[in-house]
Amino acid sequence: MAGLQQRGLRAHHDPTDPTTRAVLVIAGTRHLEWLWQFRRRGVRIVQRLDGLNWVHRQRATGLRHYLRSEWGNWLLATIRRSFADRVVYQSAFVRNWWQTRYGAVRSPAFVIHNGVDLNIFSPQGPELPPTDRVRILLVEGRFGGGNDLGLWTAARLTKLLRPQLTQPLELMVAGEVPPALKSPVEQAAGQPIAWAGVLPRADIPALDRSAHIYFSAEINAPCPNSVIEALACGLPVLGFAIGALPELVQGDAGRLVPYGGNAWKLDMPAVEDLSQAAQQVLANLPHFRAAARERAETAFGLDRMIDQYLDALLG
Repeated sequence: MAGLQQRGLRAHHDPTDPTTRAVLVIAGTRHLEWLWQFRRRGVRIVQRLDGLNWVHRQRATGLRHYLRSEWGNWLLATIRRSFADRVVYQSAFVRNWWQTRYGAVRSPAFVIHNGVDLNIFSPQGPELPPTDRVRILLVEGRFGGGNDLGLWTAARLTKLLRPQLTQPLELMVAGEVPPALKSPVEQAAGQPIAWAGVLPRADIPALDRSAHIYFSAEINAPCPNSVIEALACGLPVLGFAIGALPELVQGDAGRLVPYGGNAWKLDMPAVEDLSQAAQQVLANLPHFRAAARERAETAFGLDRMIDQYLDALLG
């Protein structure tokens, strides 16, 4: 909202405000009656879409989670088809996903990647990677609910990469991890893991600056904020060339490798190429750190994102 205020625009959350010119629906809302009223008043409705719920169809996550996921997909699709005047997709990958699953719609489409405050998420800060070990960082909101495959992959990568390095290797994981997972994952890694837990967003820039490599664990990620934040902090990104990652991590901002299986079926990925890619980054770390920051400055600034959203909302 601060960015809009700087441009002389007012943003609010009151659906009854008669001065509203455009509405941004973040994913969806249960209050379809509000959207109906906006349409009757001629207010432009712009829907911003992330990815679809899909893991529940590949792994047993419980009946409640399954039904909630299907309901969420139906609600988002209904708004996209019947209410949205314009649709913002968080990545080209997300746009293609929606069009493949639910077909194209007549509403104009925009692809707008997420942006970050490049002054807050910056390489400038007192935090530095440790000199006595190599730290690989993994940041996710939650690893439960069938979203733990990336955690197991990080553990396998740790075990494979450790003998290739001259220094000890540390895997640091930030996010909510079910307690029952921690011991088995450490056994798979062959060493203890630094469990950072759930951290305030304000702590993420310092955490990113304290690592050597960021590992993107999410499978078919729509447009992960954590990757963009890492790039902005000058942290090279390591991952698989799936989802939106090829749109985000380009040049020497990191290294992406083939998944080595069917990611949509949640096949266990191959990690050999991932290990070699990590060694490439570590062998020329200053170059990759500079390229990561440059990529963020070129493509993921907050002002750039705001201007693109204003075009969708008011242009």
